[in-house]
Amino acid sequence: MTYIVTEPCLDCKYTDCAAVCPVEAFHELSDRLLINPDTCIDCDACVPECPVEAIFSDMSIPEEYLNWLEINKEAENYPIISTKIPALYGSNCKGQPE
Repeated sequence: MTYIVTEPCLDCKYTDCAAVCPVEAFHELSDRLLINPDTCIDCDACVPECPVEAIFSDMSIPEEYLNWLEINKEAENYPIISTKIPALYGSNCKGQPE
C-alpha cells in the first residue's frame, strides 16, 4: 500500500504534508506535489495535514482519481521536498483562503 497525491493539490501545492513525512517521499513540481510510491512507508502522517484532502491510500482512492496512481509513479523524476514552504494558491486552487 502507498499514498497518492491527487487532483485537489493542483495549483495549491500545500506542503504541510511533506514537512511531516518521515521518509522524504514527497516530490515537488511547479504546480503540485507527488508521492514516490517506492519511498512511501504508508505511515498515514500526511493525510490529516492536507487542507484540500488530496491524499488517499491507493487502496481507497476515489474512482475519479485512479489515473493519479500512474502520475505519482513519476515522482522520482522531480526534486524531493521535505519542508513547509508557502502554498502556491494558483488560480485553479480550490483550497484558497478567503
